[in-house]
Amino acid sequence: MALWFHAHLTPAFVSVLRGITEFGSSEWIAIVLAVAVLFFVFKRLWPSLLITVVAVPGGMLLNEWIKILVHRHRPFVDGWFVDWSGYSFASGHTIGATLLYGQLALFIFPLIKSGRGRALVFSAATLVIVLVGFSRIALGAHYLTDVLGGMFLGTSWLTVCLLVSRPLRRAIVRPVIENILPEPTPELVPVPISVQAEAPVATAANSLI
Repeated sequence: MALWFHAHLTPAFVSVLRGITEFGSSEWIAIVLAVAVLFFVFKRLWPSLLITVVAVPGGMLLNEWIKILVHRHRPFVDGWFVDWSGYSFASGHTIGATLLYGQLALFIFPLIKSGRGRALVFSAATLVIVLVGFSRIALGAHYLTDVLGGMFLGTSWLTVCLLVSRPLRRAIVRPVIENILPEPTPELVPVPISVQAEAPVATAANSLI
């Protein structure tokens, strides 16, 4: 597939593909992450901040280790539009897009109550990821298996981060809530009143009659 697209590329098509592939570039991901980090710090959403830092940059760093381990060469390393280097498996742009837009979708899901809205968010994130992967294949930067591997690894890493973040979120949020809420007031214990103390008063009143 990469060979076929590479043989039929035109300057206009290359310009379009380069524009699409930028949505998975490290520069664009860094900009979006910087905005997200500032937002989480301003809102004091510390669990979300920690999850974002571990999920997106952590997953991209893990992919760099996999590239070195697999040591797979790219389909094309020469050409008038070739601007990449390094190894091929797995696609860094694809796994970056999977991590970024997948994590953003996970943050947006709880805010949307309707199933149609959630399906729209999921479809939009999936579309961007698929387009980024397609652009990498069409440009000749990756094989199809590199892109599929990037999607699989990115989804797997997001799943691990989601499962780990649940008890972590509870552990972080619970002490914060306890510090914010006022201390509970001691319960009032009813004290029984003795009825026998009224007997002498009643006797004295009867003696005066």
